[in-house]
Amino acid sequence: MKTKRKLVKYLVSLIILVFYRFNTKAKENKINTKVLSDKIFFKHKISKDHPETPDRIKYIINYLNKSKLNHLIENVDINSGNIIENWIKEIHSNNHIKNIKEMEPLAHKVSSAAVEICIKGVDMIFNSDVRNIFCAVRPPGHHALNTGKEEGFCYYNHVAITAKYIQKKYLIDRILIVDWDYHHGNSTEYFFYDDPSVLFFSSHDQYAYPGTGSPLKKGKKRGLGYNINVHLPCNTTDKQIIDVYKKKLLPIVKKFKPEFILISAGFDSRVDDPLGCYKVTDNGFRELTKIVLNIANKFCDGKLLSILEGGYNLDGNASAAVAHIKELNKKI
Repeated sequence: MKTKRKLVKYLVSLIILVFYRFNTKAKENKINTKVLSDKIFFKHKISKDHPETPDRIKYIINYLNKSKLNHLIENVDINSGNIIENWIKEIHSNNHIKNIKEMEPLAHKVSSAAVEICIKGVDMIFNSDVRNIFCAVRPPGHHALNTGKEEGFCYYNHVAITAKYIQKKYLIDRILIVDWDYHHGNSTEYFFYDDPSVLFFSSHDQYAYPGTGSPLKKGKKRGLGYNINVHLPCNTTDKQIIDVYKKKLLPIVKKFKPEFILISAGFDSRVDDPLGCYKVTDNGFRELTKIVLNIANKFCDGKLLSILEGGYNLDGNASAAVAHIKELNKKI
């Protein structure tokens, strides 16, 4: 009888050991990051010589190739249609979508494709072996309100729509949106201002376009305390912006405990951007990425989707994006 019990214990221990090793190996083999994009983003210009240009994506792809990271790029089949439009309607009004379609049909198509890529990126994170994703998409989205026209180069708020998709498709209760674009994500703030399920943390120059983002704006009703604006002045350095994320973001997320993280990754906060005045370097973005990635690893099993926003120095934007991607791709 004792021998039989010993044998059963041995077999149970063996099964647990095999399961543990299999799980550990699976985690070790898990791909860290992918970069999602499509040639559709080489189309659409607001006007000739406009800073929000298709070259923004072309330069990022070229820099990834030069850095021998092209294996991370995955082109996504775009089939934008009613399904994607229904998700856009979770944030934007019918009139806004109708006017964009009629006035700027190509912009509608390209921005809808950006939404589709973000949504497919979320599906990949939940359903496959990739930990996080960078969406190399354009135009940006975090200024898009419901005015029926382009706002700050934006047509649809990709990050806000993606947050709604995550909540409704995967029943996620708490989403952290981090926005380090030089310009305040006024649209993201607007759509979640009274929503305690979304913690919006934005560092920006409140005196730049669109002139919003006062630290006094903290949310309302049940959303009070879930909207965090941090004004950073011209000439902000790596140390200054990193200190903000360490001292202001980290204490808040410990209480919030996000289940998924979205980044509005605007690289116009980089040094030498024509539309910004900060002195943040590629190393600064590496450190910011590391901070947010550590939050993701601690609270939500690494689930993180990063979406390109601004960044108008073509070389600078691409260099910062690649620094960001390299950090996303590092093993835990």
